[in-house]
Amino acid sequence: MAKEVTNRVDNYAQWYNDLVVKAGLAESSAVRGCMVIKPYGYAIWEKIQAALDKMFKDTGHVNAYFPLFIPKSFLSREAEHVEGFAKECAVVTHHRLMNSPDGKGLVVDPEAKLEEELVVRPTSETIIWNTYKGWIQSYRDLPVLVNQWANVVRWEMRTRLFLRTAEFLWQEGHTAHATREEAVAEAEKMVNVYADFAETFLALPVLVGKKTASERFAGAEDTYCIEALMQDGKALQAGTSHFLGQNFAKAFDVQYVSREGKQEYVWATSWGVSTRLMGALIMAHSDNCGLVLPPKLAPLQAVIVPIYKGDHELEAISAKANEMKRQLEALGVTVKYDDRDNVRSGFKFAEYELKGVPVRLAIGPRDMQNGTVEVARRDTLQKQLLPQENIAAHVTALLDEIQANIYAKAKAFRAENTAEVSSYDDFKAQIEKGGFILAHWDGTPETEAKIKDETKATIRCIPRDGKREPGCCMVTGKPSAQRVVFARAY
Repeated sequence: MAKEVTNRVDNYAQWYNDLVVKAGLAESSAVRGCMVIKPYGYAIWEKIQAALDKMFKDTGHVNAYFPLFIPKSFLSREAEHVEGFAKECAVVTHHRLMNSPDGKGLVVDPEAKLEEELVVRPTSETIIWNTYKGWIQSYRDLPVLVNQWANVVRWEMRTRLFLRTAEFLWQEGHTAHATREEAVAEAEKMVNVYADFAETFLALPVLVGKKTASERFAGAEDTYCIEALMQDGKALQAGTSHFLGQNFAKAFDVQYVSREGKQEYVWATSWGVSTRLMGALIMAHSDNCGLVLPPKLAPLQAVIVPIYKGDHELEAISAKANEMKRQLEALGVTVKYDDRDNVRSGFKFAEYELKGVPVRLAIGPRDMQNGTVEVARRDTLQKQLLPQENIAAHVTALLDEIQANIYAKAKAFRAENTAEVSSYDDFKAQIEKGGFILAHWDGTPETEAKIKDETKATIRCIPRDGKREPGCCMVTGKPSAQRVVFARAY
């Protein structure tokens, strides 16, 4: 199988695009900036969705669905929010087409202009908080813990499959609380859920922290985030959770009667992750042979490939392979027996390497005689010959080992590519090497903007678990309470 995957050292961006397309995850669509998520890519997204959905429900949240279209006036009610999204909004102005007078196609019917223009959902705070006004009257109605799985549209000019597209899939949680303390606790809880998911399922170590004021979500008082490091040394924001204060409650007049009988504004949060996680999965773990998928998210965890000459050999091998398949499935492993006769076994091996299937089993006539099976693991590309007896138990243990190894490798890479610097000159030199940089910053947006303008590095987060060592800003020399995390980012 001619994989033709670009070497990631030679051209990381092309390597990434090759993997997305050649591994059958997604492709560009006829609509500029939008993508088609192919079945194999969508199967991974379904696993991401299922795991997160369970975590949300385990923490008391329920799912709902809200309209794709938002009245333009709604966005205008929260000034900072509308300013943050105005340049990315797609707007519906008419509701009907008609044949053109010259008969050469369809045109917008000028008589079908909407009374109020509708914005195609870039995020749902406004439509949801307008809805919550009818749901919340008393403290007994709180908290409201709702999540929505949906698509959103943000009209990006420069797009890249999974990482930045005009339309993408995500989930967005929107919760309402009686007190500030409850809302802050919710926002912190959900960023921890995201961190737990990233590390447990994506095998992706993340930094948890708070965004600076200039990097916050539009309309939030605080934004919490998880930040991951990709193999090219760039950071990727993998999830965010926002404490919205009472901004949206005041914008949409959502009040409740407290236990004391007083009218109070509700406190809010929102939080979300998107199909950008697919990009993180690819860039954090994969290699020049193709995808490297953590077993917990792999659509196929194991594949069995027969090696044979003639139908007489295939018949005996198939009986044994299907027996192994049943044993693996009984232990919860998703497995495929690939007995296609129109491609060679070498083609199949390369195909499953490209697609990142964690474990490959190969069985031929000699294995039938000796009671063995060749087991290859995708993360290290190592092979070993094992007895057919108890092979299912061995594979399940190996899947756990692969999951842990992928995480350990990513964590070691992050450690090797994280540096502390104290001077701005050292910072400028280090940022060219990539990775996370821990440095002191004086807390001002002016210094933050200067660093970004001069180095293209941004403050990824003020780390939650960072050392609280005082120091001096590397740029101004002013006092700093702790180091923050800088990186160039996607």
